[in-house]
Amino acid sequence: MLGDFINRCLMLLLGYAYPAFECYKAVEKNKIEIEELRFWCQYWILVAFLSVFERVGDIFISWLPMYGEMKLALIIYLWYPKTKGTGHVYDTFLRPIVARHETDIERKIQELKAKAWDFVLYHWQNFAEVGQSKFFDIIQYLLSTSVKLTGGELNGDQQQSNGQPRPGSASLSSGPGRQSGKNKKWPPTASPPPDSPTTSQNSPSSRLAQTKSNIENNGETGPTGDTDLNQARYRLRRTKPDN
Repeated sequence: MLGDFINRCLMLLLGYAYPAFECYKAVEKNKIEIEELRFWCQYWILVAFLSVFERVGDIFISWLPMYGEMKLALIIYLWYPKTKGTGHVYDTFLRPIVARHETDIERKIQELKAKAWDFVLYHWQNFAEVGQSKFFDIIQYLLSTSVKLTGGELNGDQQQSNGQPRPGSASLSSGPGRQSGKNKKWPPTASPPPDSPTTSQNSPSSRLAQTKSNIENNGETGPTGDTDLNQARYRLRRTKPDN
């Protein structure tokens, strides 16, 4: 594990950091040398190809002993001033292969660009259509929910204004105590007093009282004749109860 970590650190320093600094010096010189710029351009081309292929090669040949050290030695061989293996590797291996298949590679790249663009456009259109439909579904759902809520409130207010209880309050007003209280009137009407016992008109006492009242009335209005007085006395004697 420690050896792999050290190899990675050395690869970053000797394969990328130092060559990048040397390339910077070549570019910033007052008198630019074409051959030196060509050399560093070839170096970065080889490093790019190696970086691409090592992602696949590491799966199959990383089990070889000294694999990391061999990669580090190859990188140093490419830029080392005494060896300068970049020119040799580029002219011997890379340029003949690329020149032979350059047209095919260019056509494949253009086809991949077109397919990638079509793929992006297709999925973008599908995404836009699905997003638009979902957006309108959400808006429709919110509108229907708001309409239902407002409709329920309006119905409840209308029932309340008409004197009808709301559905929720029906259970509260359905108890026996509330129903008996509803049927009662306020103020309560007093029950009529019991009828007083009336005397029979045919009883002797009632006759006597009637006769006395007639005599008194006759006395107040004045005498009306002996016949009337005698008749009144006779009635009084008849109606007077026996002792």
